[in-house]
Amino acid sequence: MRGLKLLVAVMGVMLVAGVGALVATLAVRLSQHSPTPAFTAPPLALPKGAKIDAMSIGPDRIVLNIVLADGIRQLLVLDMRTGRLIGTIPLREE
Repeated sequence: MRGLKLLVAVMGVMLVAGVGALVATLAVRLSQHSPTPAFTAPPLALPKGAKIDAMSIGPDRIVLNIVLADGIRQLLVLDMRTGRLIGTIPLREE
């Protein structure tokens, strides 16, 4: 019976020490939180008279639905990390 009491006491101390270590680790990690850098990308040149009609965002892409001055629609696909134009998809009615 004495061995069981000793085992329970040791396990209790280990439990308290483990919770303390967890709290200490969380406190250190939260105090070292670095601010997220602001998103910067080069300006995107739209064709003259074009207007952005809609925008969609995917995991690593931005798709802009633009209407050109003559009414033709296009999709511009941009890389979200760099802001670089990946491609243009012309839209037409059938």
